[in-house]
Amino acid sequence: MNKKVLSLITGAAIITAAFTGCQNSGTSSQTQSSTANSSTESSAAQESSQASSAEESSTVALSGTLSMNGSTSMEKVIKAVNGAFTEKYGVQVDLNLTGSGTGIKEASEGKCDIGNSSRALTDEEAQTLDATVIGIDGIAIVVHPTNEIADITIEDLAKIYAGEITNWKDLGGADKAIVVIGREDGSGTRDGFESIVMGDKTPQYAQELESTGSVISTVGNTDGAIGYASLANVDETVKALNVEGVAATEETVKSGEYKIQRPFICATLKDSDNELVKAYLDFILSPEGQELVVAQGAVSVN
Repeated sequence: MNKKVLSLITGAAIITAAFTGCQNSGTSSQTQSSTANSSTESSAAQESSQASSAEESSTVALSGTLSMNGSTSMEKVIKAVNGAFTEKYGVQVDLNLTGSGTGIKEASEGKCDIGNSSRALTDEEAQTLDATVIGIDGIAIVVHPTNEIADITIEDLAKIYAGEITNWKDLGGADKAIVVIGREDGSGTRDGFESIVMGDKTPQYAQELESTGSVISTVGNTDGAIGYASLANVDETVKALNVEGVAATEETVKSGEYKIQRPFICATLKDSDNELVKAYLDFILSPEGQELVVAQGAVSVN
């Protein structure tokens, strides 16, 4: 074989080897890329699985029963929130309505997880309990629907409840005796009303009733009656009076123009590590929870 042919064969061999090497390199690169992609997909799938597991664990952690007792004035608000909370998290909520005083007492004694109160805690109660304000409520002054009076001052209210004004004619109304209706001792609504209205006067009740619903019903069925009730519970069976020219509405309560108002609170043991309690308070203060509070006639804290 002459040198020219040998040179051509050698050159061809070198080119073939180089081309084969490029192909092998490309294959190796593709393999590494495929392996990397597979690893990324596997990692993503694992993270997704972990997130799903975490979500399932959270759901499991929120299973169980939450107990609460307290204010009848908060009934509509709390029942609406409880229904949504149960539907969202699968947690059963056992609710009793025996008044703010009982709710606070049972919460402080650990007999219920949350004590609902339509008044602020006293200094003594605040030593063992935390108060979470979940809404603000106006205390409406309600009379029989046929009453001619449309507006009343806080001063005249105090005189009515102290027994110093006993006939509607003294306020420009009809010649009818005033029937003074209120709540039982320990009621958050009564505490709120008396602390704002009565000053140093002592109330003289014709009837002391054990629930907001009873006050509404009794006033609506008693000619000449006057009572006080949560704004969230006022309906067409009674007439709500303006107080010093201001109607009790969500807007006037929120602005502070309407003077007779009080907080709705959830009272819980200090330093509690109850996960259901934390989840419930987070929910009722969330935009979703506050929409429910407002829908039932109270004012949002947000």
